[in-house]
Amino acid sequence: MSEAPRPGLGCVGTPRLLTGLDRFPRLDRDAHEAAHGPLPRYRPDELVDLAADIDLRGRGGAGFPFARKLRAVNQSARGRDGLTAVVVNGSEGEPSCLKDKALLLHAPHLVLDGALLAASAVGAEDVVIAVTRPDVERSVRDAVAERGRGGRQVRVALLPERFVTGEGTAMINGLNGGATLPSGQRVRTSERGLGGVPTLLSNTETYAQLAVAARLGAAGYRSAGLPSEPGTVLLTVAGSTVIEAPTGTSLAYVLELCGMRPGQGVLVGGYHGRWLDPGSALGAEVSRQSLAVFGAVLGAGAVLPLPEDTCPAGEVARVTRWMANESAGQCGPCVRGLPALADVLEAAVAGGGRSALEAVEARMLGVRRRGACSHPDGTSHFVASALASFPDEFRDHALGSGCGRRVLGALPLPDDESPERLVVDWTLCKGHGLCVDVLPDVVRLDADGYPAQASMPVPERLRPKALRAVRRCPALALRIQE
Repeated sequence: MSEAPRPGLGCVGTPRLLTGLDRFPRLDRDAHEAAHGPLPRYRPDELVDLAADIDLRGRGGAGFPFARKLRAVNQSARGRDGLTAVVVNGSEGEPSCLKDKALLLHAPHLVLDGALLAASAVGAEDVVIAVTRPDVERSVRDAVAERGRGGRQVRVALLPERFVTGEGTAMINGLNGGATLPSGQRVRTSERGLGGVPTLLSNTETYAQLAVAARLGAAGYRSAGLPSEPGTVLLTVAGSTVIEAPTGTSLAYVLELCGMRPGQGVLVGGYHGRWLDPGSALGAEVSRQSLAVFGAVLGAGAVLPLPEDTCPAGEVARVTRWMANESAGQCGPCVRGLPALADVLEAAVAGGGRSALEAVEARMLGVRRRGACSHPDGTSHFVASALASFPDEFRDHALGSGCGRRVLGALPLPDDESPERLVVDWTLCKGHGLCVDVLPDVVRLDADGYPAQASMPVPERLRPKALRAVRRCPALALRIQE
């Protein structure tokens, strides 16, 4: 692992997307160009060929080939007076993902570079960066202002911070002034998107990868990663650490660098993802092909190891309830089906017997392939994967014996945020590691023995232990902050 660019950020080998963040907390325009160099000019056909040559895929979950999106928008535009638009999906409503926020907060100009390159390839004058957090909005607005006037119009739009905001039709509806909800129709944004014109819509990291590839060229981009899946990817590990790694890197190595182990299993791909058992996690690589062998996908890059000391059944039930509450509220499988699934799952975990487990199976079948968007399917598959990965845990809970472990909130949710946080002063920290001995539920150490995060939420029930950790720190490097 190279020197961490910032607390909470790290890389395997030489960074690309995170270049320069070892020296600057945020790359303004000058620092960005000093770190990455000037942006080359590409003809539209050259940029499409570049994206195809490196097999650039969307990094928001679906993994759709970016070159095909560019061609589809250009083809649709021929019959629509040539009008097009570009939208950067920076919503990241997945609670276990931070990678796009990291780019937009610390390296926003790399994303703008990619969006403007794409706009030139499809002839778009309107570029919109869609975000859901005020701090991200400020960072991107500052980056746009740093570039000054001239050229294509770039604007930033703040949308509601919800799980479904990142769904393509929901985002376009919100940007067009409507409710930020999925349309329920199979509408391709490449045919009708922002303002009704053909629109290139892709994820934040995808545009940043395009900007890196434009500078390196196809051969340079392919110098890292697998021949079949070249380049690097951004991963969010345990909902707290963003790692840039070349494709083909061992998943176990990524976890080790973050001071973690597979534990009871690893959820890959976020809350619409799949569970890997510990053995599979140790054998998997960071690549589409490797994960497909285990029936998993990388999705939006979330990697969530489940520690040994938390209850798997309780963790899954807790996330399922949150997913049910994130319903768009416009179709039966979401409005009624997901809350009912959460109800019967909670009943099973609370000792509801075999009938409760059978009810879980029935509820999962009841929502599949019936929703207005993929949310009911994704939630159902998440629960099904958990039942298959932890069958003994769910059976024991349903039959009343349980596992005796607490639910520690290892799978992060937005309502986990605490008004108090344990903060590390990096100028004082010497890596003694006593904090993790006192507060193992909050503090995790990186591979070098230092806290993996600079700021950690402290649940109210753990506040006395947090105060003890502050008092016991030999370097006086810890404090409690509201």
